[in-house]
Amino acid sequence: MHQLVALKVIAQREVHTQAQLAERLLIDAPAASRLVDRLQEDGLVTREAGADRRCVRLQVTNACWPEVEVLEDEARRVDEEVARHLSPEEMSELKRLLDKVHVALSPPNTVVAEKQLAE
Repeated sequence: MHQLVALKVIAQREVHTQAQLAERLLIDAPAASRLVDRLQEDGLVTREAGADRRCVRLQVTNACWPEVEVLEDEARRVDEEVARHLSPEEMSELKRLLDKVHVALSPPNTVVAEKQLAE
């Protein structure tokens, strides 16, 4: 599942580096590196040289789009199913609580944690 989520956030340009990917998925840097290795081996992602030679930018290939579409279809299906059982207010509260859990699980001094401090 991490592979599909990683692919989605890279494709949507929510993350650009392995460090950002690790932070977003709440995994350590070696795990993010292995994850990107697998995506690259599958031809779904490439590593491009960044402005700083020490930093590698992640780019999706055209082969990723069918995979991303499957994930988005499944996410829509789950949202529709949940919405059948929760009111709009409950859906809003669920999102707020899930965001709070995500922040609580994020390592300190990360973009996620800093965003929460700003709110």
